[in-house]
Amino acid sequence: MSRTRSVAASVPGASRRTVLAAAGAVSLSAGVGYALRPADGRAATTGAEAPVAHSRQAAAAAPLAPYTKGTTLASVAAPRAGSNYRRLGDGPGWKRVVREDLAAAASGRAGRRTALAAFVQFTDLHLMDVQHPLRLEYLRAHDVHAWRPHEALTVPGAISLVERVNALRGAPVTGTPLHFVMTTGDNTDNNAHSELEWFMKVMSGGRITPDSGDPRHYEGVQNSGLKLYWQPGSTVRDDDKALGFPYLKGFLAAATREVRSPGLKLPWYSTVGNHDSLPLGCYGSHGDPYLAEAAIGGKKLMSVPAADARKLQEAIKKAKDPKGTGYRDFLKAHARSMRSVTPDEKRAPYTQADYLKAHLDPAHQGLGPVGHGYSSANLDAGTQYYAFRISDDVIGISLDTTDAGGHYEGSLGTAQLEWLDRTLKANKDSYAVVFSHHTSKTMTNTRPDPARPGEKRHDGAAVVALLASHANVLAWVNGHIHRNVITPHQGSGGRSFWEISTASHVDFPQLARIIELVDNKDGTVSLFTTLVESAAPHRTDYADLSQTGLAALYRELSYNAPGANKALAGSAADRNTELVLKKGR
Repeated sequence: MSRTRSVAASVPGASRRTVLAAAGAVSLSAGVGYALRPADGRAATTGAEAPVAHSRQAAAAAPLAPYTKGTTLASVAAPRAGSNYRRLGDGPGWKRVVREDLAAAASGRAGRRTALAAFVQFTDLHLMDVQHPLRLEYLRAHDVHAWRPHEALTVPGAISLVERVNALRGAPVTGTPLHFVMTTGDNTDNNAHSELEWFMKVMSGGRITPDSGDPRHYEGVQNSGLKLYWQPGSTVRDDDKALGFPYLKGFLAAATREVRSPGLKLPWYSTVGNHDSLPLGCYGSHGDPYLAEAAIGGKKLMSVPAADARKLQEAIKKAKDPKGTGYRDFLKAHARSMRSVTPDEKRAPYTQADYLKAHLDPAHQGLGPVGHGYSSANLDAGTQYYAFRISDDVIGISLDTTDAGGHYEGSLGTAQLEWLDRTLKANKDSYAVVFSHHTSKTMTNTRPDPARPGEKRHDGAAVVALLASHANVLAWVNGHIHRNVITPHQGSGGRSFWEISTASHVDFPQLARIIELVDNKDGTVSLFTTLVESAAPHRTDYADLSQTGLAALYRELSYNAPGANKALAGSAADRNTELVLKKGR
C-alpha cells in the first residue's frame, strides 16, 4: 500500500463533510471527519452536508514540537510514605518502551518518519448517579471493592481529564495536532438518563449538577450511618475510617453541587459499552416494568447479609441472571429493608434510541462532529456502529460489542461482523484503527440479541481472525478490563496488528491514552502510546473542596479504595510505548 500524504498535509484541506452509509462498497473522500454510516447493509446516502469536524490547529507563531510535560512520561501520581491510607504526591514518570514483537525497529527511523494521525482515547469514565435506587453498593458486604469510596466524584474527575486534554500541545512524539478524542464505552454506570446528560455535558461543555432526588441534600449510602461505607461527614468510626480514610466535613455537599465543564476543544467520537447499554451494566431488563419503576422510585436498598450479597454477585459474574429476573425477585425479598429516598424520573433507564438521540442533540454538539459518529441512519436501523475518516490515509471504525441479551461480556452479531469485513475491504488503501469497548478476551458472551433472535453472535477470536485477514488494520483500541494491556496479534502472510487496551478513569491510576500513528518510511509503521492523567494536582488538600480539589481527591481515594487492584497500570510494556509493525502486503 502506498502512503504518501501526512496528517499535516491532510488537515488544512478539509472543509466539508459528506455523510455516507457504511455498507457494501464504501468510498471515503479525503479529509478529516468524513463519516461512514451503517444502515443494516444498505448504502443510504444523503444530500445534506455538514461542516467538517476539524482537528485543533497549532498557532502559526508557536509551532508544535515533541514534549513530555503533562504526560506520564514526566511524572505519575505515586503514594508517599505511610501505611494503610496513603497520601499521593509526584512520582517518577514512566519511560517509553520500544516493542518489536511484530517487526524490528530500524535505526534512523526518527528522522524519516511522517505522521499519519494522532488522537486521544478515553475509556470507562463510569459517570455515576450514586443516589440511584438500583445500585448494588450492598454487595460490599461480601466483596469490599464492590463499592468504592470515591464514586461520588466521577463527574469532577472526568472534567479534570477534559481539562488535561485541552491543555495538551498536540501529540507528544510528533508534535502534530491531535485529531479527536474517542470514548471506548462505559461512559455511564447505571444506564440512567441523569448520567447520560452528565456525560454529554462533560464532553461537549456545560454546567452539571451531579445530584438526583432531593436537591436539598444527599440521600445515599455515605450518610446512611452504616459502618459498611465511608461516612465522610460523620464522626462514625466506619470500616474505611478504621483504615485511615479522613473525616471531611462538607464532602457530600461539595460532591453534589454544580460544576462546569469547558468541553473538549477537539471533535469527539463515541463508542458504546455494556454499562451504557444495560441497566447496571449487566441486565437485559429494559422491558421489566418493576425494575423500570424501581429506578425512579422512592425506595433504596443499602444493606443485606453477606451471604445474600455473595449469591447475587455470583449470579451476575456467572451470567445466571442475564435478564434480571432474579435481581427483581431479590429486591422484592428485601423490600422491608429498603430506605425511603426522593423519587426522580431523571434516573429512568435509557434505551439505545435515547443514547443515539442524546448524541445527535445539537445542544451537545460541542466541536462536533454532528452525532459524534452516530447518525439518523443508526437511529433508523437500530445500530450503534459506524466508520469515519481520520485523515487522508487512515479510517476509524467504531464497533458495538455489547449484547442486549444481558451480561457484561460482549460479542458481535453476524450483520455487524460482515459489515466490518466489507468496510475494511472497501477501504483497503487506507490504514484502519478499530475501536470497541470489549477486548478480544472478554468477547465471550454469545447469547442472542432479543431484537435479532435468529442471528449468530461471534466471539473475540472471530474478530481477531477477521482483523488479521486484512493488511490495512493497524490497531484495535478498547477498554472494559480497567487495565493497561497491549497485545500483539500475528496473522498469516505478514499481516499483524496491535490490540491496545487502556485502563479506566474510575479506578486508580485513572488514565487516558494518546495514540500516534507514523510511517517510518522503511517498510514499517509505528504506533506511539502515551498515557495521561487528569489535570488535578497529585497532592490533595482536605480543606480544598473546590472542583479541582475534588478531582485530586478522586484520584487519591481511588488509590486507597479497599480491595483495589494495584496492578491496573500494567507493565512498562503496556504503558508508554512505540509499537512497531510491518506494513501490510
